[in-house]
Amino acid sequence: MSERSMRSPVGTMRRRLLLERPVGTPDGIGGETRGYALVAAVWAQVEWLSGEERWRAGRPEQALSHRISLRWWAGVDAGQRLRDATQVFEIRAVADPDGGRRRLVCLAEEVRP
Repeated sequence: MSERSMRSPVGTMRRRLLLERPVGTPDGIGGETRGYALVAAVWAQVEWLSGEERWRAGRPEQALSHRISLRWWAGVDAGQRLRDATQVFEIRAVADPDGGRRRLVCLAEEVRP
């Protein structure tokens, strides 16, 4: 990654995404239904990295990897997700590249059926 791409000027963060965390809701029979609760709306830069086709439950799906940069936000972690009206990005890893608490880089996967 180049020095220039590490900086991500605010003007490149043009996508408005919703940051969500997983929550469990009791299902009444001792189990839990997984849902998501809104944490914040954030501006982000989304860059496509790679894609692959794989089979799940006998059906093909596309798995697309993305790098998503946003302003530093405490508590962003793998297992959360970012989404907009048409795409959902499952966060797989989060890093503060320079340790300065200025921005976060998330590696995320978008799955399309």
